[in-house]
Amino acid sequence: MAQVEATTERIISADAETVFDALADYENTRAKLLPEHFSEYEVREGGDGEGTLVHWKLQATSKRVRDCLLEVTEPTDGQLIEKDRNSSMVTTWTVTPASEGGTPRARVVVSSVWTGAGGIGGFFERTFAPKGLGRIYDELLDKLAAEVAK
Repeated sequence: MAQVEATTERIISADAETVFDALADYENTRAKLLPEHFSEYEVREGGDGEGTLVHWKLQATSKRVRDCLLEVTEPTDGQLIEKDRNSSMVTTWTVTPASEGGTPRARVVVSSVWTGAGGIGGFFERTFAPKGLGRIYDELLDKLAAEVAK
């Protein structure tokens, strides 16, 4: 069984602190950012960054639904780590300043890693899952950019 990784990044026209605060706000903002692939969103503990426990179902494909229960930590400034209690999936959100010419901008990198299946199913998972999850994250980052532009 091999490790599978999906990574997406985006430059957003807002300062890094504003972008990070929006991502870390699981109680209010995060639910607005989730594409249609997410359902049953529920904050179970906390709600703002470190110490948050959040649940959702992620429908990556028509046949594949992950029931996720994520513990959120903030190991360093500008970084959120979501560890799924129900699987090996770990998603890391990293927000850093990317300003140019005095214009505030932030670079957001989201990366998920998990232990993939073995055999032929694992081959297809390693081949297609990163692209599919990347598209889902692209949608989320589009919504994040629109939210912080308000």
